[in-house]
Amino acid sequence: MKASDIRRGHVLMIDGAPCRVMDFQHRTPGNLRAFVQVRLRNLNSGNTFDTRLSATEFVDDARLDTKELQVLYRDANGLHVMDNESYEQYSLEDEAVGDAGQWLESGMTFIAEWLDGRPIGIELPSVVELDVVETAPIMKTATKTASTKPAKLSNGMTIQVPEFVGEGDRVRVNPREGVYLERAK
Repeated sequence: MKASDIRRGHVLMIDGAPCRVMDFQHRTPGNLRAFVQVRLRNLNSGNTFDTRLSATEFVDDARLDTKELQVLYRDANGLHVMDNESYEQYSLEDEAVGDAGQWLESGMTFIAEWLDGRPIGIELPSVVELDVVETAPIMKTATKTASTKPAKLSNGMTIQVPEFVGEGDRVRVNPREGVYLERAK
């Protein structure tokens, strides 16, 4: 792929090592040639580094396999999951799960990215339903456009919800951005 086609989240092969694109900027300074400034994280070592690529330069895209996995349980060894097609069970380390691990609950399915037989990242579903376990009392005069308040969810995460949401309500949340969408029906 051309360097100008790089997007956040892509996995590239840089100097023989798989690297995830954390951030990128396509720049075209005045009378100079265009270039792409890329912040990468080496998936083998975990190191983060910046590099500059010519906009017309070609880079190697890493060949990723994807598997649909279901969460079984979590313990001190990591997150235990099962492949929905082969019923094989795996234990994912916290490095592979990353920040998304906070949103994963028992029974939830998600897509995992695999490179050379090991998991390197996960893609959360676009919507999850969770219960509100702790929040301020409901305001009688609250409307849909009213202000927000913090609410602790059943998975331990805290998000901002409208004033009319109370404890015990089931809400739909976008886990990728950590934002309230609506009350579950």
